[in-house]
Amino acid sequence: MLIAGSIGPYGAFLHDGSEYTGSYVKDMSIEELKDWHRTQMQCLAAAGVDLFAFETIPSLKEAEALVQLLREFPNNKAWLSYSCQSTSLTSFGERFDEAVNIAERSNQLVAIGVNCCSPAFVGPLLKSANSKRVRKIDWIVYPNKGENWDHKLGWQGSTDKAISEYALEWVQLGARWIGGCCRTTPKDIASIQDTLKTKNVF
Repeated sequence: MLIAGSIGPYGAFLHDGSEYTGSYVKDMSIEELKDWHRTQMQCLAAAGVDLFAFETIPSLKEAEALVQLLREFPNNKAWLSYSCQSTSLTSFGERFDEAVNIAERSNQLVAIGVNCCSPAFVGPLLKSANSKRVRKIDWIVYPNKGENWDHKLGWQGSTDKAISEYALEWVQLGARWIGGCCRTTPKDIASIQDTLKTKNVF
């Protein structure tokens, strides 16, 4: 068992929903983002976490800040996971394959991937980046259950397909770390495990 310490996007601190768009990075420098994240990482490192979970990162700029900041913690590893708005773009509207290339520059990352998005986006996102990767470290994927988020109304709609039904494709595309984000339950995670066991995966 590994314990990961969560490092989420700066926008979550603002309580205005901007973590889902990354709009705040337009007004911040990489150094400002590093300064904000540094204290959290220092606390988690002192507490003895096995690795940092850089998750729900909406933009290339914040990813670059975290990759640079990780060098200040040479004894620590991390994964980096982007939030995405579509089958090819991060939540800030940048190409996912370019975002992956930025993250791959770090030798301290054990996995790169996507979370907090529709499970239907995951396969196309991985495909969009697989042929352009520089250093093929593991994929990590943990999307939402599948409903749509409305900033005024909350979660709307229903899921067309169980999250476990996507899991085999993700493994075939290189995912080695698989889980769930918003609205997923222990039952969903157990179903993913059962599906992969049935197919003799892992």
